[in-house]
Amino acid sequence: MTDMADTLPPADRRSAFANAPMGIVLATPAGLLVDVNPAFVAMIGRSADDLYGSSVLGLVHPDDRAATQEAFAELLSRRRMMRHETRVVRRDGGVVPVQVTSSWVPESPEGDPPHVVAIFEDITERKDLEAALVHRSLHDPLTGLPNRALFTDRLQHALERGRRERTPTSLLGVDLDGFKAINDVHGHPVGDAVLIAFAERLTSVLRASDTAARVGGDEFSVVCENSGRADAEALAARLRERVGEPLRLSGGLVLPLSLSIGIGTVEGGIDPERAFGALVREADDAMYVDKAARRG
Repeated sequence: MTDMADTLPPADRRSAFANAPMGIVLATPAGLLVDVNPAFVAMIGRSADDLYGSSVLGLVHPDDRAATQEAFAELLSRRRMMRHETRVVRRDGGVVPVQVTSSWVPESPEGDPPHVVAIFEDITERKDLEAALVHRSLHDPLTGLPNRALFTDRLQHALERGRRERTPTSLLGVDLDGFKAINDVHGHPVGDAVLIAFAERLTSVLRASDTAARVGGDEFSVVCENSGRADAEALAARLRERVGEPLRLSGGLVLPLSLSIGIGTVEGGIDPERAFGALVREADDAMYVDKAARRG
């Protein structure tokens, strides 16, 4: 397939190359740069003279080089337009996600050697939007904590690690006492403020390996990876102490908070599918027992 730019007069082709809003490079079949346009220079933060003769692969993020090299090899073998995503590294260390559209250009009748034309499109905004959408789908919009879907994934991960490494996994089931009354008496805006403040207090006592999630209205769970019952009980004690401090909201409103906590624990080496349901049930049952005792 003939590139549309090949039908333009040489002067117009050069003008299109120089003024294109996306980065464009010409490279040898060995992947060495022979020409770059101003947009690519700005994208990569290096001068054209510095780039000439360097390897395109050397500009790619180390974690993406294997896949990029594979895509380039496929381009050379199939010799047709290809498109893939990768990341390039700027001189200042910044990383730019890009979509690369590459074309093979055979030797011209005038004797110009075969080469590769690659167009680099900065897709930072699209990647940021994708990341935001993924985050939104896995996190509670009110508290910012992981939601039930992410909680399920983290608990499965912890149980799979427990099976491989024969380490215990604990789960805390947490429920705010009297939350319905707070909503009924003070209204839902105050209820939302209480949930947000509670989530902040909850995360403040966690270890780096713990994952707290909001799994219901005023129900929360904490996955304690590589943790036995003693570790979970210590976390529960820290949480009770932290949450027991009166909550002061705007407008001078002061609310006492209390919570019910249940703990479930499974030993390592157990099948995750079987352990998942048993662990959740044990934590839930223990939490309701604690709630009943606190009411009494």
